[in-house]
Amino acid sequence: MPLADRYLSVRRDPHSKEVLVRGGDPEAHSVLQRAGFVPVVRVHETYHRAPANLINDDDARLGVEAVARLRAVGYHVECDEDFDTDRRPVHNLPLGSSVAHLATRIRQATTTWDVAGVLTELTAAHNGILAALEDVLHATAEFHDDLGGAADPHIARRLRYVAEERLGIIRSDLSATRNALADRHVPHPGRSVCTEEVPASERERSAVCACPPPPRAQPVPPPPVAAGLRR
Repeated sequence: MPLADRYLSVRRDPHSKEVLVRGGDPEAHSVLQRAGFVPVVRVHETYHRAPANLINDDDARLGVEAVARLRAVGYHVECDEDFDTDRRPVHNLPLGSSVAHLATRIRQATTTWDVAGVLTELTAAHNGILAALEDVLHATAEFHDDLGGAADPHIARRLRYVAEERLGIIRSDLSATRNALADRHVPHPGRSVCTEEVPASERERSAVCACPPPPRAQPVPPPPVAAGLRR
């Protein structure tokens, strides 16, 4: 990670009077979004702003919260005096970290059965992650039904379409993959687990495990000499 991505600035723009945060990496951007900021994606940068139409000094409170949360997880933050704080809130792992851990388990898996078990957490019909995500989309659509804005009915229909059509395709494909892996019952040929056990027939007392030695790399032949250089 570039060192520059660990530095951010939280300042009130002198022209627009908006509270803007610049710099940071994707982790910092996630911290800012959870603090209430809105990402703004431009061609050459992504920065964050306080939400529009805040009342009183709510945008200043958001600036203080952003500085506190970013410094709590080790970022260097330069800020206006109004946003400076010594508060360091407790940083709890977000829900997404639990889902991301499933990818780690798949990368460490050695058999088809192991991966099928992980994918079950995504595809389980009643309480799998995708079923929960579908429920969240429907709940958000219901929220928009009577919100009163001119575009809200369209947003509700779009969310239901995503839940029933787009998410349905992902769920169907992952379920088929999970079921196929559950039926195979084979180890991955490129992954093995070292038991660090020495067989009883091993004569060398210095042996530490029964794993075969790693394959030796084939020597690379030198490049051919051009004919004009021979003497």
